[in-house]
Amino acid sequence: MSIISTKPTNINEYIATFPEETQKLLEELRTIIKEAAPDAEEGISYQMPAFRLNGILVYFAAYKNHIGFYPTGTGIANFKDEIKAFKNSKGTVQFPLNNPLPIDLISKIVTFRLNENLIKIKNSKTQKKQVQ
Repeated sequence: MSIISTKPTNINEYIATFPEETQKLLEELRTIIKEAAPDAEEGISYQMPAFRLNGILVYFAAYKNHIGFYPTGTGIANFKDEIKAFKNSKGTVQFPLNNPLPIDLISKIVTFRLNENLIKIKNSKTQKKQVQ
């Protein structure tokens, strides 16, 4: 007898677990992220959709009344004025399910996180060369 896992193993499986209207928003969010970071790798981390490129860029998750968007602390801090319109905390911003997603804001945050990760990698390589 085998045990079937109910945990999603990819983003398609994750999205499929939600009602149709929520699925549409999740797919839209996924598309926004992919357009801002076309080379990012999709996956599941902490049982949520995640995008990685030289480290984690962003996570997201659906809930009963909102989509949680997790661009790490720096992604929140650098856009604190723009996210004031949404419920937020140190590491997340909540987009209500009954409102359109803020496409430009999400794209800017993902681009910021992408550049932040690229700079981190570049600085890491520079430091390694200096040590040698």
